[in-house]
Amino acid sequence: MKNVIIKGTGSYAPPHVRSNDFFEKVGSSDHWIREKLGIHERRIALGETTSDLAAKAGIKAIRDAKLKPTDIDLIVVATATPDRQAPSCACFVQKKIKAINAVAFDISAVCSGALYAICTAMQFIKTGVYNNVLVIGADTFSTITDWSRRDSVFFGDGAGALILSGTSDNKGFIDFSMHTDSVGLNHFTIPGGGAELPSSIETVDSGSHFWQMNGQEIYSTAVDVLPKSINKLLEKNNLKINDIDFLLPHQPSIRILKDIAALIGMPFEKVKTNMDRYANTSGGTIPIVLDEVRKNEGFRPGQIVLFASIGAGMTWATAIYKW
Repeated sequence: MKNVIIKGTGSYAPPHVRSNDFFEKVGSSDHWIREKLGIHERRIALGETTSDLAAKAGIKAIRDAKLKPTDIDLIVVATATPDRQAPSCACFVQKKIKAINAVAFDISAVCSGALYAICTAMQFIKTGVYNNVLVIGADTFSTITDWSRRDSVFFGDGAGALILSGTSDNKGFIDFSMHTDSVGLNHFTIPGGGAELPSSIETVDSGSHFWQMNGQEIYSTAVDVLPKSINKLLEKNNLKINDIDFLLPHQPSIRILKDIAALIGMPFEKVKTNMDRYANTSGGTIPIVLDEVRKNEGFRPGQIVLFASIGAGMTWATAIYKW
């Protein structure tokens, strides 16, 4: 089987900035948000859909990989905020970037979506089914946020993309692990609009189409399951935490990331974050931070990167990559 490498990356965030000062009217403050979450500001899409953000990030990744849209065999979009319930956001992206030869579908795992999409796309390349896969994580949580609530501080809009291709060289993804525990079904949810609670005047009036979150349960789950998943994956591949050069995690809050780093014994300077500028962009977080670190700092051949995320479901995933 081929090894799977990241051939190109790209990202896009809408230009409109919403600072923490906005949230004083809902009972929060710039000081609290910075200290507890690590967020200074976030981007909000005005007049742009999720597929608009995804397409812009995707085009950047394709160009970075020195490919053309017609070279793409498969598009996988990880999103919890598609343009429509049907067709998939990936179909809109295919049309917008003119990737006429690509199969396209979505993956829904919210904040774990990008890693789920990467791990899924890898299988098509390793088995020789496809050569170039475009994976995009994109979300516009501003469209499903009740801005009158105090917890509206958490999310921002953005998209990140990467091109996965095959190689026979000794580099690429070493291993991955994905998990689901449906005990956490209601820790993060959007109850309205599906078959369980179809759209109606009542669901709109009750705010059922906005996301709902039990922040304490998500924190407790994250600091429990992610260190265990990381340690198990490292042990399986005969690696120690000191062998890892960087952790590129989903960006839920600075507190969660600091606690996870402490639990796995990793110096926090190895943990790459961008939540100060973007907040939590859900499916977009890992691809965005990957693109920024790769282009602003770079990775040296042989360096090993750890990816980790947790999302609704509850779902979580980890992966190890060698440059």
